[in-house]
Amino acid sequence: MEISVFILFMAAVFTSNILLTNFLGMCSYLSVSKQIESSIGLGIAVFFVMTCTTALNYAVYYFILVPLDLVYLQYIIFIIVIAAFVQLTEMVIERFSPVLYYSLGIFLPLITVNCAILGVSLFMIIRHYTFIQSVAFGAGSGIGWMLAILALAGIRERVNEKFVPAGLRGAALSLIITGIMALGFIGLSGIAVIQ
Repeated sequence: MEISVFILFMAAVFTSNILLTNFLGMCSYLSVSKQIESSIGLGIAVFFVMTCTTALNYAVYYFILVPLDLVYLQYIIFIIVIAAFVQLTEMVIERFSPVLYYSLGIFLPLITVNCAILGVSLFMIIRHYTFIQSVAFGAGSGIGWMLAILALAGIRERVNEKFVPAGLRGAALSLIITGIMALGFIGLSGIAVIQ
């Protein structure tokens, strides 16, 4: 049974959120989520890179690697495609938004090693998605990742850590909040789950 593109997109955003159900892409999620402005910038960059590299990796896999019987190189090639696209995105952000470029700092080039982006490309191959399904899954996963980082940033800005016990401040509180958000998103899993 083929999954509808709309259902696949919505499931990637909510019920099968790449970050909150698979816990992929946690390092930059926890590090950058201190301020909403930088979280918006990184979320948009991750969405853009995830959507575009999913489409590019689909084309590379099915039109180059499979016909040439080089499927065993998929991890290396996918990482090269992601790295090249992130470099291009970094140059564009630096050119058109230097403030965002400097606020993201080292985390912008680290999108290259964001395991969520590689995970989406690998999931589309493992699950045998069509091109349109792959793009919808990549876009939905990017939006889901962005929603998660924005929610955490909003909560972290609102929480006054002076009233939080010392042992729960910082990363501990962020992980507790992430766990609660994951429970909320997983609670929607009866609607649609993708596998």
